[in-house]
Amino acid sequence: MNIVVFTGAGISADSGLSTFRDADGYWDKYRIEDVCTHEAILRNRELVVNFYNERRKELLGVQPNAAHYAIAELEKYFPVQVITQNVDDLHERAGSTHITHLHGELMKLRSSIDETATVPIHGWQQPLDARHPDGSLLRPYIVFFGEGVPNMTPAIEIAQRADVFVVVGTSLAVYPAASLLEYVHDNVPIYIVDPGQPALGYYALRVTHIKQRAAIGVPQLVEMLKKEYL
Repeated sequence: MNIVVFTGAGISADSGLSTFRDADGYWDKYRIEDVCTHEAILRNRELVVNFYNERRKELLGVQPNAAHYAIAELEKYFPVQVITQNVDDLHERAGSTHITHLHGELMKLRSSIDETATVPIHGWQQPLDARHPDGSLLRPYIVFFGEGVPNMTPAIEIAQRADVFVVVGTSLAVYPAASLLEYVHDNVPIYIVDPGQPALGYYALRVTHIKQRAAIGVPQLVEMLKKEYL
């Protein structure tokens, strides 16, 4: 039985990471046009690089929480695939082994001319003049606004193979990522862990909603899944 877990900012917020979209999030403090577009890095490379250096520095100061560890624990019992909108590496650090990042990864850099040519970054600081082996300037491995989502197609294929689909810590308002629900087969149960009310629409009738923060609700859900499907 294949379990697919789709995660958003809420799961990382429980580790102390600031979110991008909440009222006190980064997009309330920075203009997207200044730090998260292709045009921005051409216009002011230093500002963009430093913005993601600070995000990386913050990430290195936090740890996975109970939700990340509970998802990793599921792999002891079921085949599990994680699809995440998050750019942090907390799923990896918690022990999950099959992770698809939709919006990039903070702990990697990429070529300026090839979106698939990535290199790891050690520590938090990207030098302004660092170059990829292909000769181009390195940039954060982040899917900027207006750019395509390279991993969307494999994520759709993963969603189509789900026997159970779990959503954690996302409002289901960010597209194209939120459209993954459209590819989950009609007979597949959907579980959502979120203290708010995600935009469920047509799917509401088939959803089991645990209205808890991720660090509390995901361990509860894992125990439910073990009792239900083992």
